[in-house]
Amino acid sequence: MRWSQTIFAVLVAFSLVLCSGGNAWASSNEQLKWIEGGRKVDLGNVAEVDLDPSLLFLDAANTAKVSEMNHDKPSGKEIGSIFPKDENQNWEVVFEYYELGHIKDDEKEDIDADAILDSYKEGTEESNKEKAESDRLYVTGWDVEPFYNEATHNLTWSMLAEDGNKEKLINYNVRLLTRQGYISAILVSDPAHLDADKKFLSEKILPRLTVKSGERYEEFDASTDKISEYGLTGLILGGAGLAVAKKAGLLLLLAGLFKKFGILIFAAGAGVLGVIGKFFAKLFRRKKSEAAQDETNDREHTETLP
Repeated sequence: MRWSQTIFAVLVAFSLVLCSGGNAWASSNEQLKWIEGGRKVDLGNVAEVDLDPSLLFLDAANTAKVSEMNHDKPSGKEIGSIFPKDENQNWEVVFEYYELGHIKDDEKEDIDADAILDSYKEGTEESNKEKAESDRLYVTGWDVEPFYNEATHNLTWSMLAEDGNKEKLINYNVRLLTRQGYISAILVSDPAHLDADKKFLSEKILPRLTVKSGERYEEFDASTDKISEYGLTGLILGGAGLAVAKKAGLLLLLAGLFKKFGILIFAAGAGVLGVIGKFFAKLFRRKKSEAAQDETNDREHTETLP
């Protein structure tokens, strides 16, 4: 949602640039502090990522700032986000951290994918009754059924849906369990490129993410640490049980499951703006790279001062 809405914001900024000689764009771009790959970056106090040189990073404050620039209320849980430098790629990974207590993984062999899917379908169908057709959301099935990797303590799934205009919606979700909660990693992509983007996430980002000492899942201390009331199924349902999801399915989905929703609405309504959008997508990526390089140069200059 954030990435393509950011492009939309750039289009709006373009109209201001025409009237102000470029100052509006410069002001908008300077609001964000991009960090270029090839170094380690912190995901809050809980983890770090050895960022591939082909990537760009926004810290927690700047990730939240993107939401505000896009008229989207920040969750307050943001710990960072990652974007590609390559102007031909259009994806984003958003990281958030939720300290709910230690989440037991004793459901790992008993995740009922069919029941979870039915729960979401029932919840969204009920909510759709009060919405115009264009605003409705329909859960259609699993792209990837929920599965848990006991070795890495990662819970992964991907659900399929469509809006009232039959536009396909998809997100790839990973929950990394920690000592006192979990890190949420949501890949926002489009269906045509999802497989390639999932591969990049699983090979170039997640293996280079390290939970910091003292926060690792296996460092749980039963004598001092709180136990979460949610299990693995609860995480898939957005932190609630099956019964709750049936009553509030859409709210749970909008909490993060289908952040692609905003991208597809933008894409469907792009029309005449399509060519301009592509141009500004490239311009925006160049500006990100330039901003990141400027920050790197400033940092190197500072480090050489006595």
